Amino acid sequence: MKALFPSLNPAFRPFKGLAAVTALAGCGGPFSTLDPAGPAAQSIATLWWVMLAGSVVLFGLVMVLFGFAFLRRHPAGDPDRPVGQSFVLWGGLVMPVAVLSALLGYGLFMGERLVPRPGEGVLRVEAHARQWQWDFAYPDAAGAPGTTDILHIPAGRPVDIHVTSADVIHSFWAPRLGGKIDAIPGHTNVIRLFADRPGIYHGKCSEFCGTGHAVMGFTVEAHDAAAYSARLADPRDSSTGHGQ
Repeated sequence: MKALFPSLNPAFRPFKGLAAVTALAGCGGPFSTLDPAGPAAQSIATLWWVMLAGSVVLFGLVMVLFGFAFLRRHPAGDPDRPVGQSFVLWGGLVMPVAVLSALLGYGLFMGERLVPRPGEGVLRVEAHARQWQWDFAYPDAAGAPGTTDILHIPAGRPVDIHVTSADVIHSFWAPRLGGKIDAIPGHTNVIRLFADRPGIYHGKCSEFCGTGHAVMGFTVEAHDAAAYSARLADPRDSSTGHGQ
């Protein structure tokens, strides 16, 4: 009996490992949502894994029912009896509703936890997008100079980023620290970032905004408390033209 799927041609075997490494490489890097560095990003990563597991379970159940439907024979002695009604009911209605309802409920629960709510110790930073750069202001730090394409935040403390735009719609996204949110002209959206530890994190505009969209990135520098205050008190220009 021949195998259902023929074995891989020996000439292509070396590329099998390369393909696997290439696929897994997409899970790493400075923009990976699967390498979280804060609780918000961790919630998003967990949600992604749960959704992936749910989809695998649902796919597996569908394949089992699919195969069972092929193997099932018509009930003997009752040629007029329709075959497969129970599959349509349980496999096509009950099972998807149960699995998808559970995933929807979990998604709503996790999404609710990402909503920025008023609280003690929350810092405010303003992010103004314009083609093709990000300007940041620090209203909670009197006299602190604004920065371009570099966002300074304290590690271990929640920071609400008030995001708006001066021209077209952009999208603020620091994958390892939180989700994304649109920067809309004339409107302010708020997203909360939290870095577990000091470090350098990368962000991008995730909404196509014109010919310079690909280079519209920024860097998030998370400092410990003392270094954060010292850095904001430093009058030097923080513009680096990140992504240019």
